[in-house]
Amino acid sequence: MKPILTFFLTLFAGTLFAQNVQSPSKNISLDFKLVDGKPSYTVAYKTKPVVLQSLMGLKLKETTDLASDFVVDGFANNTFNESWKPVLGEQSSIVNHYNEMTVALRQQKTGRKLNIIFRVFDEGIAFRYDFPRQTDLNYFIISDEVTQFNLTGDHKVFWIPGDYDSQEYVYNESRLSEIDNDKLNLNNGIALKTIGGRYVVQSPLMMKSQDKLYLNIFEAAVVNYPVMHLNVDTKNLRLNAQLVPNAIGDKAYLQAPCVSPWRTIMVSDDARDIVSSKMILNLNDPSKIDDTSWIKPMKYVGIWWEMHVGKSTWDFAGSQNAQNAATQDLIPSGKHGATTANTMRYIDFAAKNGFDGVLVEGWNVGWEDWFGNWKEEVFDFVTPYPDFDIKAITEYAKSKGVKMIMHHETSGSVANYERRLDRAFDNMKQYGYPAVKSGYVGRIIPRGEFHDGQTMVNHFNFVARRAADYKIMVNSHESSRPTGYGRTYPNYIAAEAARGNEFNAWSTGNPPMHETILPFTRLLGGPMDYTPGIFEIKMNVYDAKKTEQVHTTLTKQLALYITMYSPLQMAADLPENYEKYPDAFQFIKDVAVDWQESKYLEAEPGDYLTIVRKAKNSEQWFLGAITDENARKSTISLDFLTKGQKYKAVIYEDGNDADWQKNPKAYKIRTVEVTSKSKINLVLAPGGGTAVSFEPVK
Repeated sequence: MKPILTFFLTLFAGTLFAQNVQSPSKNISLDFKLVDGKPSYTVAYKTKPVVLQSLMGLKLKETTDLASDFVVDGFANNTFNESWKPVLGEQSSIVNHYNEMTVALRQQKTGRKLNIIFRVFDEGIAFRYDFPRQTDLNYFIISDEVTQFNLTGDHKVFWIPGDYDSQEYVYNESRLSEIDNDKLNLNNGIALKTIGGRYVVQSPLMMKSQDKLYLNIFEAAVVNYPVMHLNVDTKNLRLNAQLVPNAIGDKAYLQAPCVSPWRTIMVSDDARDIVSSKMILNLNDPSKIDDTSWIKPMKYVGIWWEMHVGKSTWDFAGSQNAQNAATQDLIPSGKHGATTANTMRYIDFAAKNGFDGVLVEGWNVGWEDWFGNWKEEVFDFVTPYPDFDIKAITEYAKSKGVKMIMHHETSGSVANYERRLDRAFDNMKQYGYPAVKSGYVGRIIPRGEFHDGQTMVNHFNFVARRAADYKIMVNSHESSRPTGYGRTYPNYIAAEAARGNEFNAWSTGNPPMHETILPFTRLLGGPMDYTPGIFEIKMNVYDAKKTEQVHTTLTKQLALYITMYSPLQMAADLPENYEKYPDAFQFIKDVAVDWQESKYLEAEPGDYLTIVRKAKNSEQWFLGAITDENARKSTISLDFLTKGQKYKAVIYEDGNDADWQKNPKAYKIRTVEVTSKSKINLVLAPGGGTAVSFEPVK
């Protein structure tokens, strides 16, 4: 860490001439000033306006707002520069370099104080509200934020509706002025119009201006605070922070001293700067776990996709027995997936092919009556079905060198889960489970709370903290989207929190551009358990009447192991499907999940993405390139390879007639010898992709 000049200036005027802070590169500039006692800011990139004058502050319940009548007591500037090493990540070392300005504000009538902290990085700016301890405002309720983002034009935006309970939507691409939630089929039917008829969208919001600047509005370090959505003023091209309420309409209960999450704006004229940014991670606190040796990357298979395609079920008995209270009264349906024999089959497959773990869903009592009934106690997280011998499975997995991954579906009953959490984790430790996949399908119990509210944010963070006490890694599904908290608790290894690959099995699916947008949005806050690797693309393989399919080619599914970063990666298809295509499956067996270095070679949100990564503690490199519904060609320089070293490049690419709709499984594999002076041509089919492994030639 290198702190540089710090100083204070005391002022007594109601209006302050603009105070400026710039990024280390000086490309980004932020100005702060009071306008009639109201705090405001502007942002410019290479002298070009990016955010016009925008107000700041907060509204409080039952007391004076912290949004006006301010004077500046002082400000402080400093510079921070460090490198830190993530436990797992896209690179082994991350640079955290920014210039900071803290503005100390005081209300003239009330005497209350509010600090605003600004940090300016080379890829964007961040600010947060800091509430110091004071005599008359130590406990307070946030009713809203005044935080504005006044944009300079009618940008192209990639957006999903501001559903407080779900992020599982296909992205819309439109102009800001064209956002209209009325045309959408909302997952939970929540009314998302605010006063004045404006619409709400979710952050992170990825944008591209007409003069080809890339912008992203998001947040970081959401702790003890609700998720921020964005209220869209389509007429004035303005965004306002929209906080998710609790059951009685309050937004956040706070006790000073405390801070808000960071509000972030990334900006660049190169899309690669956005998608590769580590700014969100850098805005979170360093790891609070001293011994991280037990936090390991995992590549896994599991009893999961077979339920989505209808081959088997999560429940033991079937819905006809849903009302039976005792397990011994249930009549087996014959389609239960989580049986002892089937689990051992997956363990054998994992051991044979070098996978670290096996996930099993539907192993525990309760699945006959779990969904949509809003029952307080459905699962106890420790009682297996009679056809799942957890002791025998544990011993068998251990004999094969395979770890088991626990599954805890809460059915939205978080109070029940928290009551039973220690018993559930004790059970995991007893049987040697190092990781848990948690699920939060359905409306939240207690009733009236939202997945994105303060209560649930605290729950998701609490589970990660409590799991750390047990040395357990967490992969949450249907949670609020990550905002970098995995830096502070690196056992929070992954999350879903977006529309994953599963939707391709039983819905209209994810369009080909979907995976080209997620790295610019959801993945900025942390790894995503997208569950790639589906080889049987069309679902009529399982039922001739089915029309659903995965909206990619087979080789794009391989490329996703590179472009959709996660240290917890699933080979999601069925073992028998991989056995049909052993040459393509080899890439999934070979690909790493923890990285020394990552380079973003090509990027355009909604269109294409090409990334290359170097495996940690290895000289192997892996490349992934994906496209949207359009075919694409490009030439890639291999100057990232070690100079003077020869490599064997195995290229997995779309076949000559491949097409995600017409011929998705057409692929070819070729091997060439290359060096850092070589170039390779990429030819991507519509909805296609290319995956390449580079192995040093000894």
